[in-house]
Amino acid sequence: MSVDVRAVTESEFHDWQRALRTGFLKVPVVSDEEAADRLARTDLARTLGAFDRDRVVATFRSFRQEVSTVGGGSLTADAITQVTVSPTHRRRGLLSRMMAADLAAAKERGDAIATLIAAEYPIYGRFGFGPASWAAEWSVDVNRAGLDPRRSGRPEGGGRIDLTDGDEIRRVGPEVYRRLAGVRAGVTDRDKNRWERSTGLGHQSDPWREPYYAVYRSEAGEVEGYVAYTADDRWDDAKRPVNTATVRDLIAVTPAAERALWHYLCSIDWIASVRSGYRAPDDLLPLLLPDPRAARMLTYADMLWVRVLDVVRVLEGRTYPVGESLVLEVRDADGLAGGRFRLDASPAGAACVRTTGSADLALDVAEVGTLAFGDESAVRLSRLGRVEELTPGAAARADLLFRTPLRPFSPDVF
Repeated sequence: MSVDVRAVTESEFHDWQRALRTGFLKVPVVSDEEAADRLARTDLARTLGAFDRDRVVATFRSFRQEVSTVGGGSLTADAITQVTVSPTHRRRGLLSRMMAADLAAAKERGDAIATLIAAEYPIYGRFGFGPASWAAEWSVDVNRAGLDPRRSGRPEGGGRIDLTDGDEIRRVGPEVYRRLAGVRAGVTDRDKNRWERSTGLGHQSDPWREPYYAVYRSEAGEVEGYVAYTADDRWDDAKRPVNTATVRDLIAVTPAAERALWHYLCSIDWIASVRSGYRAPDDLLPLLLPDPRAARMLTYADMLWVRVLDVVRVLEGRTYPVGESLVLEVRDADGLAGGRFRLDASPAGAACVRTTGSADLALDVAEVGTLAFGDESAVRLSRLGRVEELTPGAAARADLLFRTPLRPFSPDVF
C-alpha cells in the first residue's frame, strides 16, 4: 500500500510523538502530560507525518524563526526540526516528500530561508542546504590555565558578577540575547516558551536539574552578560575535588563581560575543569587564559544549516564593508531560488536584481547561504569546485564583500 504524507491531526499527534521518539532512539512511550504539553506548543498545519495505513512512520515539523544577518538585520526562516524516518521505512523517499512539501509552503509564505540543525552531515545538501555557522566546544584545565585566584569574583574594569536565579534570567536575558543578534550573524531568536523551559518552568521532557546562574554588570550597572552552569560532585582517591562545571548557556555582548564570566567559571572552588558548551569558533575563551593550551578543543562541527528561498532578500538583508558588484549564476535543482542575480553592494546598502548580464560566479544555492552569513570563503569554495569562477578574480572580490570579522554564532539547537 502507498504511504500518505500529510499534516497531522490532533487525534494523531500522540502517535506522531511516539514515532518521533522511535526515530531518535528514545523510549517510545509518551505520557498524556507530555503529549498535551507538546500539542499546546505545536502548529499542526506545519507538522507532517508519513502514514502507512494508520501508523506514523516518519515525522517532520517546522516553525517560524528569525535569524540575525550580518550588520544586525534579520530574516524570516522556516525552521525545520524533529525529522525522523522509522527504520522499517527508510530509503523510500519519505524525507524527500516531506521536505518538498514544507519548502514549497515556506516559499509560498514568503520565508527568505529555511534552517535546521543537521544530526548527520550528508543528509541535507541534496535539498539545497549548506552550513552557515560552525560551533566549537572546549574543556579548560583550570589548574593549568594560570589564572590569579585572587581575582576570583572581582572582574577587571569595575564590573561585578552576581549569583542570581531563573526569574532574573527571564527578565534580563532576552535583551542581552537581542544585543548578541545585533553583532553576530546566525543567531536564532528565542521565544517566551524557550526562555521559560531553559530556566526550569513548564513540562520538561528530561529530568530537570537546576543550574547556577550568574549575571555580569558593567561599572555603570548595565547587564552585559550572563551564564547558566551546572557542576558535578567528584573526588579522586586522594580526597581532592575534580569537579567539572558545564556551561548550559553563556551570552556576553562585550569583551569585558566575556572575560569576566569565563574567569569566574575558572575560579570557582573545587572546580577542576570547565566545559564550555557550544561556542563560536572564534570565541575569545582560549586566548583569555594566561595559558591557552589549557583549553582543549572537544568539538568542532557544523551548526546552523541554511537553505536560501529568496536570493534577493538574503543578499539585500545584510550589510557589506566595501563597494562592489557581482553577478551570480545560482543553480537550484528544485527550482525554488535559481537564476542570475546582480548584486550592487556598498556600506550604504545593497540592491540585488535579476539580470541577463554575464555571470562572474556560478554556484549552487547551498553555497549562497554559506557565503551570505559571512563564514566561508568564495576562494576556498572555488578551490573545492563548489564555486565556478567565470570572471578572473571574482572569487576574491566576493570574499571582500561577504567575509566578516566575527564568525556567525548560533547558540541554540532546535
